[in-house]
Amino acid sequence: MKDISKLKDMRDAEMLAIIELAQENENIVFLDADLANCSGSEIFKEKFPNRFYNCGIAEANMMAVAGGLSSMGFKPFVHTFGCFATRRAFDQIFISLGYTFQTTNIIGTDPGITAQSNGGTHMPFEDISLMRQIPNSVIICPSDAYSCYQLTKQIFEMDCVTYTRIRRKGISFRYDKDTEITLGKGIVLEEGEDIAIIANGEVLVDEASKAVEELKKGGIHPTLIDLHTIRPLDTELIDKVAKKCGKIIVCENGRYCGGLGEEISYYLAKTNPVKMDFINVGDRFGEVGNLEYLKKTFGFTKEQIKAKVYNLLK
Repeated sequence: MKDISKLKDMRDAEMLAIIELAQENENIVFLDADLANCSGSEIFKEKFPNRFYNCGIAEANMMAVAGGLSSMGFKPFVHTFGCFATRRAFDQIFISLGYTFQTTNIIGTDPGITAQSNGGTHMPFEDISLMRQIPNSVIICPSDAYSCYQLTKQIFEMDCVTYTRIRRKGISFRYDKDTEITLGKGIVLEEGEDIAIIANGEVLVDEASKAVEELKKGGIHPTLIDLHTIRPLDTELIDKVAKKCGKIIVCENGRYCGGLGEEISYYLAKTNPVKMDFINVGDRFGEVGNLEYLKKTFGFTKEQIKAKVYNLLK
């Protein structure tokens, strides 16, 4: 696997994977909503000028264009901010892509609080919920550069609508080039029997990892899972930790309603009900702020995760 340790931003890992795929498959095209500078897709435009389409600030139309291209045998990657990729263009995604069984890979950047200074209007807390409404869709939320790179290549093999939620700027390196990362299979970062913590995305996997290290020092031994694939759900792993731990906390950078926590609790209610708690944005809108401020405001911190663990273990 390619060494990507020198990359500066998550968007670079995403685009590197797409460029390599496009070099192998001439049917790959890239559509952007006047955000090539933000997404890093300018490099795609430079390398494949006849396969790049700036659709302008018309996200709904862009999804319909992607559907048309897909129907002609092309393999579109489509980018805009997560709020516009889902809320604004949902009907076109549902009808022009999902209902007509087109293959399109949608990239929604700056999900949840990672929109930061763009504020509440640009914070898609409900993007997972919306994309789960598309039958047979695939949804991923990588927590680092290597998982982003590998999973981007793997979703290309899926013959359906896919949705990737990543932040644009900043980068994490949790894994290395030898780590096996598989679509639909969560990664166990820590083995324990007292409680299971399930998280995804950079922000909450980072905070959950810090919480676990401190909990271990206090004699509590959690299992920690990076559940990078939201759909299809890794039910085998969830069943395993539910039986082993009996208590689960789900951490996600979005809403409970329609999100990962609800998806897992719905599944376990039918198979192996356990005590659960959740870290999410709750029933509120986003606001302007830097990432550290927003993590504290919305409770996305190691302290809040630890508090949930202590409470659930009572």
